[in-house]
Amino acid sequence: MATNSYEKALVWFRRDLRDYDHAALYHALNAASQVYCVFVFDTDILDQLKNKADRRVDFIWHALSELKTALQSHGGDLIVMHGRATQIIPKLAEKLQVQAVFSNRDYEPATIQRDAEVASQLLEKSTAFHQYKDQVIFEKDQLLTLAGKPYGVFTPYKNTWLKTVQETDLQPYLIDGLLKNLAPAIDSNPLPSLASLGFTDTKLAQLGVKTGMQGGLALFDDFKNRMVHYQEARNFPAVKGASYLSVHLRFGTVSIRHLARTAMQAANAGAQTWLNELIWRDFYVQILHHHPQLASGQAYKAELQHLAFSNDEALFAAWCQGRTGYPLVDAAMRQLNSTGFMHNRLRMIVASFLVKDLLVDWRWGERYFANNLIDFDFSANNGGWQWAASTGCDAQPWFRIFNPVTQSERFDQAGKFIRRYVPELAACNEQEIHAPWVIGNARLQALNLNLGVDYPMPVVDHATQRGLALALYKNS
Repeated sequence: MATNSYEKALVWFRRDLRDYDHAALYHALNAASQVYCVFVFDTDILDQLKNKADRRVDFIWHALSELKTALQSHGGDLIVMHGRATQIIPKLAEKLQVQAVFSNRDYEPATIQRDAEVASQLLEKSTAFHQYKDQVIFEKDQLLTLAGKPYGVFTPYKNTWLKTVQETDLQPYLIDGLLKNLAPAIDSNPLPSLASLGFTDTKLAQLGVKTGMQGGLALFDDFKNRMVHYQEARNFPAVKGASYLSVHLRFGTVSIRHLARTAMQAANAGAQTWLNELIWRDFYVQILHHHPQLASGQAYKAELQHLAFSNDEALFAAWCQGRTGYPLVDAAMRQLNSTGFMHNRLRMIVASFLVKDLLVDWRWGERYFANNLIDFDFSANNGGWQWAASTGCDAQPWFRIFNPVTQSERFDQAGKFIRRYVPELAACNEQEIHAPWVIGNARLQALNLNLGVDYPMPVVDHATQRGLALALYKNS
């Protein structure tokens, strides 16, 4: 595309809330003399959110506040609107008299349909619509097997990813010298309040959530000092081992190219393990691209679409509330409910417990995570749940069932994480805290712990449920 091939252009921000290393912004600034920027609080998405204290909306709001200020400092602005994006973007393009709209690609079926509708309306007005890859390193059909088929197993996908990636794939889009082409908003354009959007402040700062571009970069600067230990530390929820960047990756307040490039340059075991996690993101996005039916509740393995789960609503409620009587499961669910975040190892444990101990359909858990995770990303969430339920690509074998007690003993040996979120058990020692129901009565009295009142007895027996789960899958 020739430089200044357009007089005016519009950049539509979505899940890419930063002003650096941004593919669509870079291409728009190169292509147009005046570039406007817009974000739409899309009611087609917001109206589906039942909880008006939604941490994701709050996170986005703070990210937009920072982004708007950053663009204003360069002579531009961020137009922030509220309504249906499929109506707002074509009307705004016409009002601003732009010749092209630029955005980065989304990969979920609903967003693909939205973008197609917008593109069609723009075309009617002879307005171009350009889209770019920005949230992944490789997309769509870029990585295929030797037979030209999409990958369904992670390890060969990862190997091809590593063999294929070049420095050019990780190069940043250098925008600083182009920012002179930013255009200020044509009208007074204050950032709408959360209340005007129908949502409330969720006190992210009190939860320790760092928002926006600066928050993402601060977290990454901290993690770079710990990355070398990631391989060993990542599985222990009481240890500061994770990057805590998942919400920033979700909303694009960090650049995936920056993260992947840094990990590859570090060239140690911890960095390689973390890079694998970034490659998993690409893997799940391409799985969704090739299997869009996953977005409508379909199992990747069609033969396991209709497993006869018992779906006991009382057991599901106990799981949601962190009242199952299994301390690590309960601590993990309480972490989710109180912070919007859950450690990745714990996501696997609670998912396995819901599906293979409580015999509840994985889709119930998937929806609960979708409603409560601040870093909810459909492709990764669906991939994780189907992995745990053994219905997905490259999934955990159906006969592999996590024991919630041994998982607790292994990954929270001292019970530090449990004590933080299940304070009822704080007085238990390291041996007792993982299975308090086996504590003798005398010791329970000494601990002043009344099981069944202060803390629930186990809602199911793991050994019994394991047998039922094996039969369920074997007979499917």
